Amino acid sequence: MSLIRYSARRLLQSVFMLAGIATITFLLVNAMPGDPVRIMLGPGTDQATIDAVQSRYGLDRPLYERYFNYMAGVAQGDLGNSIHYNGVPVTEKILERLPVTLLLVASSFTLAISMAVPLGAIAAKRQNKATDHVSRVIALVGVSTPSFWIGLMLIIVFAYQLDVFPSSGLIMPWASPSDVPQATNRIDVLGAAVYHLVLPTITLGTLQTAAIMRIQRSSMLEVLNRDYITLAQAYGVSSRTVLRKHALRNAQLPVVTIIGIQLTTALGGAVLTETVFSISGMGTLIITAVNSQDYPLIMGVTLVFGVIFVVGVLITDLLYAYLDPRITYGGGEH
Repeated sequence: MSLIRYSARRLLQSVFMLAGIATITFLLVNAMPGDPVRIMLGPGTDQATIDAVQSRYGLDRPLYERYFNYMAGVAQGDLGNSIHYNGVPVTEKILERLPVTLLLVASSFTLAISMAVPLGAIAAKRQNKATDHVSRVIALVGVSTPSFWIGLMLIIVFAYQLDVFPSSGLIMPWASPSDVPQATNRIDVLGAAVYHLVLPTITLGTLQTAAIMRIQRSSMLEVLNRDYITLAQAYGVSSRTVLRKHALRNAQLPVVTIIGIQLTTALGGAVLTETVFSISGMGTLIITAVNSQDYPLIMGVTLVFGVIFVVGVLITDLLYAYLDPRITYGGGEH
């Protein structure tokens, strides 16, 4: 099966998957107790005003009618209007916050992959030596420690005690220099963006780093014990060449899998990280939506998270065949 046909088939499957996500989210959100209109208007509001606002957002219609209207809107790219933000389109709020979360998740994965892959390979090469023991302890601590606790400790140490990094906020690399304090050019903006990204990136990337490093180490150990590695060493190929050319690439399939799975963990961790560092991203947006029972906003943010995960899984599947030519897009191996 060609790459194009395989991608088209997976995209078609993704449409049904996203439709399922939208349906389940719609039913769960509408099963929540409480009334978002009464929360928005506050106590003491007369019934006529409440009825008018409910009619404005279509909340006075039967559930099945609201469902079909919502799905029809989703199919056209319309996720409805936010109740909490006084009728602002949900897509507008998501487009405003999504780049912040994507930057945070991308920076955490960059940190995790750049550290975990070489450290895992080195630990496998030096199995049962001091380097291996240290890396295993670090990985265990990283996997076991909640990200919000790491964030709080980083704020206490590096923001309040040492005062070397900011404790809140995030500056986008493409922000205008006039909007960034003490910035006069693009270089200053990029420096300020990195400066604000350090602590949130470590907070969110620690779990990813530990998880990927554990898989990288175990996968490398399995590959290094195979016969063709022993044969290459018997022919006099240097250890560095064996490790870099013959073992590292063949050990990446499980690593790619765990990176795809970690995407959901990163999106969930972004909610906590943004809350700890007061960053206005998708995480704080969905918390605001849940607290105010803003039905359209909850469903919109959840659907966007679903789209990101589905795209991540699709990219992971496509990378399999690149890393291992024996794998075909039809699902079998030669």
